[in-house]
Amino acid sequence: MEIYLIKNIQVVNEGSIRSMDVLVKNGKIEKLDGTIDSNGNATVIDGTGKFLLPGTIDDQVHFREPGLTHKATIATEARAAVAGGVTSFMEMPNTVPPAYTLELLEQKYTIASQHSLANYSFFIGTSNENATQALAANDHKKDICGIKIFMGSSTGNLLVDNPLTLEKVFGESELLIATHCEDEKIIRHNLALAKESGRELTAADHPVIRNEEACFESSFYAVQLAKKYNTRLHILHISTEKELQLFGNMFPLKEKRITAEVCVHHLHFTADDYAVLGNKIKCNPAIKAPHHREALWKALLDDRLDVIATDHAPHTVEEKSGPYEKAHAGVPLVQHSLLLMLDYYREGRISLQKIVEKMSHAVADCFQVKDRGYIREGYQADLVMVDLDANTTITPASLLYKCGWSPFEGKKFGSAITHTFVNGNLVFERKAEDVKQDLWNPVWNESTMGQRLRFDR
Repeated sequence: MEIYLIKNIQVVNEGSIRSMDVLVKNGKIEKLDGTIDSNGNATVIDGTGKFLLPGTIDDQVHFREPGLTHKATIATEARAAVAGGVTSFMEMPNTVPPAYTLELLEQKYTIASQHSLANYSFFIGTSNENATQALAANDHKKDICGIKIFMGSSTGNLLVDNPLTLEKVFGESELLIATHCEDEKIIRHNLALAKESGRELTAADHPVIRNEEACFESSFYAVQLAKKYNTRLHILHISTEKELQLFGNMFPLKEKRITAEVCVHHLHFTADDYAVLGNKIKCNPAIKAPHHREALWKALLDDRLDVIATDHAPHTVEEKSGPYEKAHAGVPLVQHSLLLMLDYYREGRISLQKIVEKMSHAVADCFQVKDRGYIREGYQADLVMVDLDANTTITPASLLYKCGWSPFEGKKFGSAITHTFVNGNLVFERKAEDVKQDLWNPVWNESTMGQRLRFDR
């Protein structure tokens, strides 16, 4: 394995920014110091003027394999993730067949071990009928990120709305439970009301149908169950102001039993954007009115919201087109989440340290990921170099998603990801001259695959 010495780089880590040298050896961060002598054994990378961040850990993606590979594969989406500075991901169980047994889950791990450039973990799914099978994951708590419960949004047969099933899983799980919280009864009622108008529904109706009340009632129920059983609960993609009253910031993250995630699209888009983007930003839970976005930002910065993720959910152009009711819900985002947040840094809305905290440190702490998420000696060398004085223009040719589209097409981000290391391997690089000219011609090293995430539980 090649040895790398990154010289004169601004290291963003654990609340500080310091100019350092970083030695990467045997897949790990060997040494951090003001000056490190290469002794001629290392490939030297000049980091002058650039910043080094721990690789992003995305705790919610949908990479569609097996069964939905016309949309995406683990290989294609992991490649996009690495190009976006995401070095580890946790993938959801709503594939075909759904991953709601240990055997089906291990099939996904096998695919990833052969095809994923990024590190990986997979949630085991639940249904109204398989609580016992899902709870078998208790015996594998060091090897599986968690149990996923769709408490709303009917996704195949993974919707869990039986109170007895929910009580059993919340009462007996020794793993983190991650929930999608939207109340299906409220959604159906709102849809019926919308249809009574007789007009053709559009994407702008989505936040009215999947409204604040649907999100709050489901999240409130999940919190009640978690408090009843002292369950380790993580509520995904919070999208409303009202839900924020369910979360506090009085305890350090490692002491919290109930945590919350916010996604980049809920921090960026609002309901005003349906007029231009329409079904392209149709997702569950819905992107809502501007005041929700402002409330989410406030809660992110005061630590009521713990982590930033993407809920990367690719669909083909055809699946996103046509009438509102038939258009699939989900947005491809994993290649551009870090670039988007870096733009908000440039606007003065969030610090680099806070971006690293919410996209790397906090995710590692929340899930108890072993030896990742920080730039520390002895940790796995999952690292991202960024140039804050460059641009990245999103063109169709630059998109690595299999679905081939992005809501950010044509956007010019004010930063560039220049190098991505996964387990000490330099898997993605944009040459200095290409970055300077805003050209997309990356160099890849796909000789090694990512690793299965392990957990200190």
